[in-house]
Amino acid sequence: MNTFFLRHGMIVIADSFFVNAYWLRVITDTTMPPHKKNKPVRKRDWKPEDWDTASRQNRSRREENAPQDTRAAADYFSGVTANALVVSPYGVLAFVQWNDDEVLCRVDDVLVDGKSSVLAPGDQVLVERDKDDAVIVAVRPRRNKLSRPDIGRDREQVFAANIDYAVVVASVAKPMFNTGLIDRYLVAAQAGGVTPVICLNKIDLAETEPESVQQYRELGVQVIATSCETVAGIDQLRALLSGKLSVLTGNSGVGKSSLVNALDPDFDIDTQEVSESTKKGRHTTTTSRMYALSGDIRIIDTPGIRQLGLWGVTPAELNYFFPDLAQYSPMCKFRDCTHTHEPKCAVRDAVEQGQIGRARYASYVRIRTSLTEDSQS
Repeated sequence: MNTFFLRHGMIVIADSFFVNAYWLRVITDTTMPPHKKNKPVRKRDWKPEDWDTASRQNRSRREENAPQDTRAAADYFSGVTANALVVSPYGVLAFVQWNDDEVLCRVDDVLVDGKSSVLAPGDQVLVERDKDDAVIVAVRPRRNKLSRPDIGRDREQVFAANIDYAVVVASVAKPMFNTGLIDRYLVAAQAGGVTPVICLNKIDLAETEPESVQQYRELGVQVIATSCETVAGIDQLRALLSGKLSVLTGNSGVGKSSLVNALDPDFDIDTQEVSESTKKGRHTTTTSRMYALSGDIRIIDTPGIRQLGLWGVTPAELNYFFPDLAQYSPMCKFRDCTHTHEPKCAVRDAVEQGQIGRARYASYVRIRTSLTEDSQS
């Protein structure tokens, strides 16, 4: 918010800037423009079939408007001895855990791509003193990551790095359980080398869990049912995450921030109720951030999203990230069968015989279609 006040007959505007820094500019013309009323904006009416599609491009962030960097991603990393851990990046600045304190650092230009750094929560970095400033000068290679394509740019957006678990949070209701988005998160976790865990939250809102949850248990994915209202399952989740660095991810309104509060009562992260008119979640967390909780738990809380594009996965590779489909692939007539239209496809036969769930197969088809479209664009 801008603060206006008079000084020596001139109007001074104090613009609030990041981390309590203020810039003052003096304007000699005291004539203020009339207040301009913002036009009402029609919000997108999101439909369930939109929730597991690839990320849309915002016009202002399309590739032609974004600054480009020709360096390969691997060129940013080096085998330095790290002395700090990234808590939350913000443009060309970043909060880090350094010498038992949370410190705001400037990011060296060698780690900046366009208007932001390449850092993510969980990155292991080297911090040095430059006069009175703390500067991040290097970052170690990541052992794993959770990421998606950056909106409007041909580059990767990393939510979290060097993590033990990717906890995919889904609710039984408000918003409704969404297998399509879960399937995308499971693929993203596997592609990034991260062990996925499904947290079925808000179980107090339903008498029974969704039938489709069982298919994930059969795939070997651990499922923990929780309620922040009754604290059911919270101890089990706390025991799993103790001594680990994990990321909470999922769409808006499923209760990620509420889970952080439940895991450590001393925390009080802002939360919002699900919209009664749309039955969809509202964004509370606006940027990925790591929290240190009691019980030696470190959690990276991420903003809720309604779409998740996949980075580094080709249409031909997708089959391997669906093990329940892949087991039937060798019995297909064609070695390069896409399982979408070819004759004598063992995967589609298994769907017809009830050996593969129709919703699970539909997720595979939608994801493969989006990956094919992305590869052709």
